[in-house]
Amino acid sequence: MNWPVRSRRDLWRLPAALAAGIALSFAFAPYSLWPLALLSPALMMFLWQDASPRQATLLGFVFGLGHFGSGTWWLYISVHDYGPAPIWLTLLVLVSLILLMSAWYALLGYLVGRWLPQTRALRLLVGLPALWLLIEWARGWVLSGFPWLSLGYSLEATPLAPLAPVIGVYGLSAVLLLGSGALVCLLRGSSALRLAALAVLLVPWPIALLLHRVAWTQPDGAPLSVAVLQGDVSQDVKWLQNNREPIRNLYRALNSQALGAKLIVWPESALTDLANSVPDYLSDRYFEARQRGSDLVLGLVRADADADKYYNSVLVLGEDPKWYDKRHLVPFAEYFPVPAFVRRWLRLMSLPYDNFTAGAENQGAYPVAGTRIALTICYEDAFGSAQLAALDQARVLVNVTNDGWFGHSAARYQHFQISRMRALEVGRPLVRAANDGVSALVDADGSVIKSAPEYRPAVLTGTVQPRSGLTPYARSGNWPVLIWAWCCAALAVGAALKRGRHASKLGNLGTIR
Repeated sequence: MNWPVRSRRDLWRLPAALAAGIALSFAFAPYSLWPLALLSPALMMFLWQDASPRQATLLGFVFGLGHFGSGTWWLYISVHDYGPAPIWLTLLVLVSLILLMSAWYALLGYLVGRWLPQTRALRLLVGLPALWLLIEWARGWVLSGFPWLSLGYSLEATPLAPLAPVIGVYGLSAVLLLGSGALVCLLRGSSALRLAALAVLLVPWPIALLLHRVAWTQPDGAPLSVAVLQGDVSQDVKWLQNNREPIRNLYRALNSQALGAKLIVWPESALTDLANSVPDYLSDRYFEARQRGSDLVLGLVRADADADKYYNSVLVLGEDPKWYDKRHLVPFAEYFPVPAFVRRWLRLMSLPYDNFTAGAENQGAYPVAGTRIALTICYEDAFGSAQLAALDQARVLVNVTNDGWFGHSAARYQHFQISRMRALEVGRPLVRAANDGVSALVDADGSVIKSAPEYRPAVLTGTVQPRSGLTPYARSGNWPVLIWAWCCAALAVGAALKRGRHASKLGNLGTIR
């Protein structure tokens, strides 16, 4: 796609869009330079001014390349280093994801260039923030979804964080996008528009300050003593046959140290055996724990009775043992949406090839350790609205994960940021068990109570306070923000169409004359 000759002087926009995308990845953990989540979209909104649909599409695509290329490069580690796939296949998988995610922002650019009015107030403070938010939301669920690096996560530990229990992560994204549009208005708007833009920038801050004092949920019962086991088993040796017994021994020893805590949590797929293969081992841990007043939550892989289906699961060992099965599976990691012969070929490439089966959509809250917990496995917690149904009963959130697949990269900190946002949105404490970190106890306001040292075996002990009650976000989910976005987008597009019809009529009058 060539930039039109008459606009070659504007070719600086392409590297600027790339730089904006790269800079945006630094708004998230571990860098947490959150003002970039305001400035980078503002730069894109500025670049899209006066751009044709073709130009705006290309600018959006280049922005996406920078953003997801710099923000998700760590997938290379999981596919190549631990897959282990050859470099060419690794690059194919990585580039395909980046291109797919970039296509969303190419679509956004096209919509901006084709359908939004040039009137700055409607464009920058209504239409563009709404369309951007809808694109961010759509990429979080279409084709299984990839909600990573949604703008609102960058605000998880800022003075604006108290807005999250009311409007959720997408509401926080909307606040940032409105602020981005306001920044452009301050640069290029009239005096009246600049005053309106200044109000848009400033108003969220005192509201967040007032909401900081609001307790949306209430303590429910006594504080709960918790122990989190972190085995720190390296991914490059974890699944070797001769490591199964040493891993069982490792978790037996760690579990012995944790006995006495009311709730003991193991990370995702802590054992490399199928749960069906080690019933005696699990029974011993169960009775050992019950004798000391402890209940267990264990991340395990299990097969059904016929061994035809496999589940990434959590075994909850309280008075009434139950299974939780992961609902939102990772494509091309936990299941392969391709024909069987392609899966067999992938096996030759030393990649996982057996499909997991997804669990039931709503599995409810699980009674354990005198309370009830809502469970998620790994990046399931990136789909925040999916856990809302359990919150009428759940008093504590529990996430088991294994971010060891991504080495010492930013991925684990981005994921932990997402996990903390879930606690903040719903006003519940979070117990997070990870293979090599970040294992942590998180309070209902998203703050870290305590975390384990990374990259070494550890037993993290502490207490969390179970809480009941529902935040506004827990009651309504994303619907209020999405309805706002659809209405704003319709208003802006409608205004552009009306203006276009009016211009067409004037043109026809000129032709008659």
